[in-house]
Amino acid sequence: MLTADVERYVQLRQTLGFKLRDASRELRAFAQFAVTKGDTSLRASTAVAWAIEAPSPNARYIRLQRVRHLAHFLHAEDPVHEIPPATLFRYAKVRHLPYIYMPDEVVQLLNAAGRLRNTYGLRRSVYRTLIGLIAATGLRVSEALDLRCDDVLPDGVLRIRHTKFGKTRLLPLHPTVASALSRYLQRREYVNTTDDHVFLSASHRRISSSMVEYTFRRLLRLAQIGTTRTRRPRIHDLRHTFATRALERCPRSREAVARHFVALATYLGHSEIANTYWYLEATPALLTDIATAAEALVAEEAP
Repeated sequence: MLTADVERYVQLRQTLGFKLRDASRELRAFAQFAVTKGDTSLRASTAVAWAIEAPSPNARYIRLQRVRHLAHFLHAEDPVHEIPPATLFRYAKVRHLPYIYMPDEVVQLLNAAGRLRNTYGLRRSVYRTLIGLIAATGLRVSEALDLRCDDVLPDGVLRIRHTKFGKTRLLPLHPTVASALSRYLQRREYVNTTDDHVFLSASHRRISSSMVEYTFRRLLRLAQIGTTRTRRPRIHDLRHTFATRALERCPRSREAVARHFVALATYLGHSEIANTYWYLEATPALLTDIATAAEALVAEEAP
């Protein structure tokens, strides 16, 4: 019974546009766990027992929240289904501040990409273009790797399809970025492949995220960036750097700040503008500048 309920719930959510890749797998595992206990309806005690088996506090919390969403759905149809407690396994999640690259460090990374061992013809060009594109646009790594050739539109525009929140958005590119991407695509045309992803691996297919992370660590060593840090910089920090630099150039008037924030949130593909606010904490200088601007604004409006 619960197995069929999970399938019905997953199908409905996916019809509404939710991917539920990990969630669907876990909910099916929960249903099997409940069936082995002889449950015919969703029981809170079973959900808690299943969540406890997860390997970390974060995983336990996520497991229980996913079952809670399912429970709300089933409880609306039949009150026999119990809703697990909301606060159990909740923990204080620490969000580490990102590494903000200096402009010359981005140049060093691009130069390091040009010194990679050319294990396949496009390798150096792939990583130079990939890093440059993420640094210049703030794309998520997954979004850049999912790009297909027909997503590079005329007049220097990128189409980002099926993003983290299942939406599609258009990104205008700076002329220098559009030109660099065009030069890379001209080189890519000589590769004999049926795969239409923009960035290709040695097997002429989409590059895996794990391979990009591995190669980026190599680039950090070549460029001598963050070698003394306990927590090494990441390629995703290029996205944080883009957002931080954009906010540093934010105009100081209230109306301009509002427009700038909304535009940046849209460009980055944030579903909520609160996700963009977090970048205010990325550098002490940025936080100080905006605090100073706010104080000046309040002083101007004081009677």
